[in-house]
Amino acid sequence: MRYQGRIYRPPSEADAYILQATIGCSWNKCTYCDMYRDKQFAVRPLADTLADVAAAGVEYGASVHKVFVADGDALVLDLAHWRAILAACRTAFPSLRRVSCYAMASNVLAKSADELRELRQLGLDLLYIGPESGDDVTLKKIAKGSTAADHVAAAQAAHTAGMKLSVIFLLGAGGIERSEAHARASAELATAMDPRFLSALTLTVVPGTPIARAEAKGLFTLPDIPTTLRELRTFVAHAAPTDAIFRTNHASNRLVLGGRLPRDRATILQAIDGALDGSVPLRPEWQRGL
Repeated sequence: MRYQGRIYRPPSEADAYILQATIGCSWNKCTYCDMYRDKQFAVRPLADTLADVAAAGVEYGASVHKVFVADGDALVLDLAHWRAILAACRTAFPSLRRVSCYAMASNVLAKSADELRELRQLGLDLLYIGPESGDDVTLKKIAKGSTAADHVAAAQAAHTAGMKLSVIFLLGAGGIERSEAHARASAELATAMDPRFLSALTLTVVPGTPIARAEAKGLFTLPDIPTTLRELRTFVAHAAPTDAIFRTNHASNRLVLGGRLPRDRATILQAIDGALDGSVPLRPEWQRGL
């Protein structure tokens, strides 16, 4: 398959066919992110995207059960592109069960209720949205581009269309200064967005990013390991979605957890407390990554 630049996908899409329909991220201003800084955002020519689907269909056919549409916020594609892509995927992959993509709150809110409903009917059924924080002060500092209220509205629109959500928060995003506020507000936002899947990642300060420059100037301090674990504990203690599959299995995390919230809250908190008191081992630093 043809790909331009580095390709990223969620851990749960490890067994998916990755289809690159856009290049980079249409926003690409988040201070912590360097995933797409080497790319100029563009929509791939539809003919090229469809040719890739056809080639994958010939090579993999019925073995493809999931398709993840890349890059950073492919929901930005217009309806004409999505209609063609989703139709092609249904034809090429007869065993297809799920199509998903990254999205921003602004992408969701830019689509009408009828457009979102049509996308769901055509097969786009899972959106990965990363608010990173529910704290509006933190959201502004990391240049997320949307408020907590925007994310709630986007989640409601997706739910109304029948789409499932996988929502991602970023431990450490508030720095030392906003650590507690970030954790509590993130739990509140997770509750309000009520996703089917919920995950926490851990901020890594990547050289060359705006947040790295802020750190060098003393304007941002990354929380240490105990503080990050306490953020996670606060988040788990207060997040109350209806029934979300919760994971911290991303490579950035030091503590790998899994369960359902709120059902398994007590067990998850017990594991976090064990990590804080040293009885539960953390992932070695050499195993962590982006």
